[in-house]
Amino acid sequence: MSAFDSKNMQRWLAVTLLVVAILIVVLVVIAPVVNKGLELRESKNNLAFRLQQYERILAKKEAVISRMNALKEQYQQSGLLNRQSTGALASAEVQEFIKKTIVEAGGQLSSTQALPVSTKNEFNRITVSVRMTGNSEVLRTVLHKIETSTPLIIINQLDIRPMRGIRNRTTRQIEPSNELNINFQAVSFMRKQP
Repeated sequence: MSAFDSKNMQRWLAVTLLVVAILIVVLVVIAPVVNKGLELRESKNNLAFRLQQYERILAKKEAVISRMNALKEQYQQSGLLNRQSTGALASAEVQEFIKKTIVEAGGQLSSTQALPVSTKNEFNRITVSVRMTGNSEVLRTVLHKIETSTPLIIINQLDIRPMRGIRNRTTRQIEPSNELNINFQAVSFMRKQP
């Protein structure tokens, strides 16, 4: 082997070692930096996309607030809640309405009793216990009028029992009756007073 071949071999070995060293530096240092850069770029793109979404949502903010205010106004004007200042006044109003409804339908009111006002979330629950008599047509009319009233009144715990017929003096038989004993609770709501 000549000195020339030995020098060429050393040069090729040096070049190979340099290439290997560069590859090691690239794989150990540069590749992770490039990968991290790509991850950060993808993360930046995702964040930019989410920012655009939020900007679109914020652009609709005024329309949503306007719609919410319109719905609140519509809700207030609907008259579904009792507008009395106290639970006792609201209860008296419900009792008077029920009494008038039963009399107009041809029924007979036996009694009404205001139950204690209960509170849940932002609302007071006004409950009136009602006892009445009447036939099925009277019952249908009363229930329909109460359920479609404003402010809203809901029928709860409805109990219907037939009335016992009257005994015929000559035949000593009990004659059937179309009359019903009816018990129910009428529930109305009002905003809780501060």
